Amino acid sequence: MKRPRRAVPRPPRPVTIRARILVGVLVLLAAGLIGNSIASALTLRAYLEHRAENALRDAGDRIHETLAQGPRTVRSGQIAALVAPVLGITVIGPDGEVAEQAGDGVPDEINDLTAGRLDQVVTVEDHPTVPDLIVRRIPTTGLTVITPTGVVQASAVILTVRTDVDRVTVTDFISRQSASVAVTLVAASVTALLILEFGLRPLKRMADAAGAIASGARQERLPTYGRRSETDRLAVAVNDAFDVQTRAEDNIRSFAADASHELRTPLSTISGWLDLYHQGGLTDPADLDRALERVDGEVGRMRLLVEELSLLARLDAGRPLESDHVDLRRLAADVVEDARVVAPDRTVRLHAPALVQVTGDGPRLQQILNNLIGNAIQHNPAGTTIDVSLHEAHGTAVVRVSDDGPGIAPQDLRRVFDRFWRAEASRSGARGGSGLGLSIVQAVVHAHHGTVEVTSPPGGGTTVTVALPLPSPQDRPPVPDGTL
Repeated sequence: MKRPRRAVPRPPRPVTIRARILVGVLVLLAAGLIGNSIASALTLRAYLEHRAENALRDAGDRIHETLAQGPRTVRSGQIAALVAPVLGITVIGPDGEVAEQAGDGVPDEINDLTAGRLDQVVTVEDHPTVPDLIVRRIPTTGLTVITPTGVVQASAVILTVRTDVDRVTVTDFISRQSASVAVTLVAASVTALLILEFGLRPLKRMADAAGAIASGARQERLPTYGRRSETDRLAVAVNDAFDVQTRAEDNIRSFAADASHELRTPLSTISGWLDLYHQGGLTDPADLDRALERVDGEVGRMRLLVEELSLLARLDAGRPLESDHVDLRRLAADVVEDARVVAPDRTVRLHAPALVQVTGDGPRLQQILNNLIGNAIQHNPAGTTIDVSLHEAHGTAVVRVSDDGPGIAPQDLRRVFDRFWRAEASRSGARGGSGLGLSIVQAVVHAHHGTVEVTSPPGGGTTVTVALPLPSPQDRPPVPDGTL
């Protein structure tokens, strides 16, 4: 027996922005139109009811005023002129029976419905033989009515205003309003669709461009129209994000290529010496010692490169550094002293007249000084003077390393912080260095919330300026005795 196949539920259809906006606009418009129609219908109904009641009261007041002046004798045809614009008048004789009717007559049952309710406005609704109306029974002592059948001493006059006509008017008004609302909603839907089709066209083009970028067109960008509209601002922001992503991808590719290149050279050297050994070309102990020395040197280069890459990775990941009180003047003095020993053919001078203390990672700050002074020594000829100055300015500790060497070409200044980049045309590394020195300096300085800048005027010489924030006065350690 085969099991019944389960129906695979269809994925919900996506709700577009156009549909959401259209539904929202139509709901708001319908709510406004319907609310306005209901308010108008209620206002019209209340107006008609108040108008009828006011007509009854005004007519009754005129009758009272007329009879207050003395007995009156009128013909039946004149009563309508006396109480106009009331629609119906019923004259009640002295025996309490209907004697005469004028205007819009009503059934005789109105006499019984209003008996005993003098000068009261009575509303009659849903009566089986009497139409919907409002009535007022007015006592008329002293009023004589001449009718075609004789003379009647009227005991009361019943004034009536039919309200069923007003209700028909309100019903007709509601039906007309409903038709108007329907027509308006249809016209608004068509108009809104046209407006949305035109207004959302930039978003559709942006979506197409984004789809092209996702498909691999890395140079494609979202269109802009220079109108400073919301869509233009969105397109510019997304384009900037794509540009950043593209640069990041290019940097990753370049980084991978540069790292593999830097590792390939020592690996090739090590592999060459090992092949020579396996082929029996290093039988002489002196040659074997020289080979091991070269292999050890290349291993040291690789170890240094891996350590530098590891440090950059930690700094890029935002891992916190040590935070201790660091005496920059002592660090600078140690580094300058080491540089004088390593490069006796260079003049390295320290200018640090006062104690400068910051909060940070001591070994990393010392690495900054080592890299800056090491670069100045490595990339300048013998006899170059290197000046290291240290002072405080505007809440920052300023470290400046300058030299009077040939300087850096203007087109190269913007790339000095790029990883694995060196100003030499050759990438063989014959002059030493992996091209990560200034990159590490920049990363460490930024990790300490500082800034670094390299300047090289056309006349020669290079200056690297590092600014590190000083701790607040209450966070500074006490100055040792005898220290300026």
